[in-house]
Amino acid sequence: MAFFEPIGACVLALACMAPAQPAESTFQLTSHHTNGRIGTVSLTCQPTGGSHPKRGKACASLSKVDGKFDRLSGEPRTCTLEYAPVDVSAVGKWRGEPVTFRTSYPNPCVADAESDGIFSF
Repeated sequence: MAFFEPIGACVLALACMAPAQPAESTFQLTSHHTNGRIGTVSLTCQPTGGSHPKRGKACASLSKVDGKFDRLSGEPRTCTLEYAPVDVSAVGKWRGEPVTFRTSYPNPCVADAESDGIFSF
C-alpha cells in the first residue's frame, strides 16, 4: 500500500499546478474620433489587467453597474460645447456573459465624463 501513497500525493500536486481559469470579464474597447484618431485598448476584470491606462478604476466602475455600460453614471464635470463626436464600442464578456455596447458622445470630454473614464484612453 505504501506504493500508492506517493502517487496520490503526486496527483494532488498536479491538481494544484493546473493553469488558472481565464478571466471571466474581458473587453476590447475602441474609440473613433472625428479627427481620424482611433484608439483601442483591452480591459480585463477579475483579475484586473489589460492595456487600459486606468484599468483598476474602469473595472470598479463596471462592477458598480454589473458590466452594463448603458448604466454608467459618469462623473460630474463641465465640458465645452465643442462638437467633435467620438464613437465608442465595447465587445467582450462580463462574468461570462457576452456584451456588445456602442454609442456616440459629442466630444472626448463628455465621453470621459459619462463613461466614468472607461473610454478615456
